[in-house]
Amino acid sequence: MGKKVIISVSNDLSTDQRVLKVSDTLYRNGFDVCLLGRKLKNSTTIDLAFSYKRFNLLFNRSFLFYLELNIRLFFFLLFSKADIFYSNDTDTLPANFLASRIRKKQLVFDAHELFPEVPELQDRPFIKKIWIIIENLIFPHLKASFTVCNSIAEYYAGKYKIKMHVVRNVPHLQKITPGILHFDNQKIILYQGALNVGRGLEWVIDAMPYVKNAVLYIIGDGDIKEKLTQRVKDLHLESRVIFHGKVAGKELQSFTSSGDIGLCLLENKGLNYYYSLPNRVFSYLHAGVPILASHFPEITQIVEKHHTGILINDYEPQKLANIINKMLQHPIDTSHFRTLSKEFCWEKEEKILLNILNSL
Repeated sequence: MGKKVIISVSNDLSTDQRVLKVSDTLYRNGFDVCLLGRKLKNSTTIDLAFSYKRFNLLFNRSFLFYLELNIRLFFFLLFSKADIFYSNDTDTLPANFLASRIRKKQLVFDAHELFPEVPELQDRPFIKKIWIIIENLIFPHLKASFTVCNSIAEYYAGKYKIKMHVVRNVPHLQKITPGILHFDNQKIILYQGALNVGRGLEWVIDAMPYVKNAVLYIIGDGDIKEKLTQRVKDLHLESRVIFHGKVAGKELQSFTSSGDIGLCLLENKGLNYYYSLPNRVFSYLHAGVPILASHFPEITQIVEKHHTGILINDYEPQKLANIINKMLQHPIDTSHFRTLSKEFCWEKEEKILLNILNSL
């Protein structure tokens, strides 16, 4: 085996496609990989070719969770054999930075998002300030770092004078599998991803009474699932809005390719969402599914330039329903999606990752 890389993330590993792709790429190219995450009550079993560990934590919410996670990570990293510490997002960075300094190991950082700008922190100014202070202290010292899009890379370059390499969170090239979802003659409006604040699901649920011959199929789990479920009940839409829950990455494309429309609607709750380039933008593309997305800069560059869907910024229920109805009744041409998928695939992006890690 080659260099030992310990990869840290704050989730339960099972559905983090970027972290799993990075880990698999390094493993296939001779690195000795150990993946660290946490275990939740609803965590599913995972079968990985490389080693992994999920911490059982006392706290799974609030700042105490992040404190406990970093303490556990720090002591694990302090006493584990490794050549490279690979930190995913700012919430695992304090432990990785301190351990790398004490042990004089290489540190690699991967920013999946603008962490202090996540919607969950916009109404918590004190906690947000703490994360900004952490970034102010550590980011100027980063030597090898990645992020998911140009806007975030440019933001951090302007703020900290560091160069972040862009490795987009795109799928592997694979044969498109037939969709496994069928609802008689009804079309399928598909959402896949976390059920968190600002993902636009409330808008689509409110529009569903005006949408014709279609179901809204939601894949994923998250903090606002109960709130969304109650909203569906209040509108008597139980037969037209289906919550599936989490789906393992290996099985996901069979669900994705079932969709007639893929959703990527985001509320402008800070720069993190405004600059985001979610992986589902590319997952829908690879599955041959046109997208209905918010008119944000990074998303627009893909959708508008490559004609992969419709961009909107008005989410009033009837107006949103009218757009959905038009997309379902007059589908856009997707014949060029397969060619595009060869441009936006992990096989191209992973070369950037490997070039940097091999040069450390």
